Amino acid sequence: MNRATQNLENDHVHILQLTEVMEKMAKMPQLDPVYLDEVADLIRNFADGLHHAKEEELLFPLMIDKGFSNQNGPVAVMLHEHVLGRNFVKTMSEGSQELKNGNLDADQDVREALIGYATLLQAHIGKENNILFRLADNLMSMPEEDQLHEQFMHLDSGRDSGSSSDIYVQRVQHLVNLFLTK
Repeated sequence: MNRATQNLENDHVHILQLTEVMEKMAKMPQLDPVYLDEVADLIRNFADGLHHAKEEELLFPLMIDKGFSNQNGPVAVMLHEHVLGRNFVKTMSEGSQELKNGNLDADQDVREALIGYATLLQAHIGKENNILFRLADNLMSMPEEDQLHEQFMHLDSGRDSGSSSDIYVQRVQHLVNLFLTK
């Protein structure tokens, strides 16, 4: 395993923790829009905004340059699943707003989106960790791996976005402490 794919797998640890929080939230008697908004924000900015950016803007183009297709095969499947995940997050956010407005009919849709996203991402991460990243490890030269790792570290530092990955990890850990350690 190289340092670039290890960086992505490190993100996965925290994203999986977030999916566990989501599963717990979906089983609670009452959904709290404050925490729904926090989860949606973490997905948008950490899982999708930072982590998926590393994949979609850096790793996947490298793999496509090396002969992988973005129309079929493992890269295409990952891209499609990223889109599916964004749809679940949209449902969560819209449902949270509906709940704030007193529309309790949104409750079931939000619960289904929480479970749907968690289930999708758990399977998705398994495919990436066990298949896609191993393929990437085998096709990258050491200079390519070094460059990719440096690009990931730059994104993680928050120099482009203003928020480092450490801030997102702390926010995930806060939710883990609230929902999973009781």
